[in-house]
Formats: sequence, structure tokens, C-alpha cells
Amino acid sequence: MQVTYSFNEQQLTQVYGLHQQAWANSGRSLEEIKRCIAGSQVCIGILDSEDNVVAFARVLTDFVVKAVIYDVIVAKSHQGTGLGQQLILLIKQHQKLKTVKHFELSCLPEMTTFYERNGFSSEVDGLNLMRLVNN
Repeated sequence: MQVTYSFNEQQLTQVYGLHQQAWANSGRSLEEIKRCIAGSQVCIGILDSEDNVVAFARVLTDFVVKAVIYDVIVAKSHQGTGLGQQLILLIKQHQKLKTVKHFELSCLPEMTTFYERNGFSSEVDGLNLMRLVNN
């Protein structure tokens, strides 16, 4: 397995395919995926031996106080092999993110245990997640 921080056109299409496998992210178009990647400060892909993207995550950050992790996705064919954990480790150890004070993310209830095993907690000092839908 290899790690990449930039993606060619074929790999962007593969990231789109990963999103289609993930319940929380389905419905995004290829163009939206490309725009999400372009607007993120850090994107990480794990490639198989044929340079196909089999795991992906992205981060939005100010590089000081907060980094919000999005789209942690592992191909169904590679789930249970430790790639999700490797993505989280790559994010935490990334040169530009090493000094960030807080990493945050949203996840489906069934993923809570995975993230807790990787050091995340739902104790966020009384903060609430709020959303405004922009129609």
C-alpha cells in the first residue's frame, strides 16, 4: 500500500466511487467530490498495488486550533484491514497537522466505537452540533 496526497483524474473518479459506497456521502456528484477535495487543506489516499484509491480522508483546518476530519472511507473490499486506523494515524502525524489542538469529526452511531479506539471522545465541553441548510 502507498499513500498519496494528490490525485490524478482517474483517482478522483475512484474517490467518487468510494463515496458512493458510503451511506453518509452518497448523492454527491463527481464534480462536487472534486470541489470538496480542492477546498480541503489535507487529503490523504491509500493506494493498492495498482495505484487504485482504496481508502480516503480529508481535513479542513486552520492549522492551529481545529482540524475537522471528513469522508473517512475505506473500500468495502478492504474494510477490516486497518486502513481506517492508518488514515487516522496519517492525519494525526501529518507534518502540517502535528500542532493542531483539536481534531473533530461527525460519524454514524455504528462508527463511534472505532473512533473511540482511536482517541476520539463525544465529550466536547458542552458544545452542540448545529446546522443551517442553504437552499
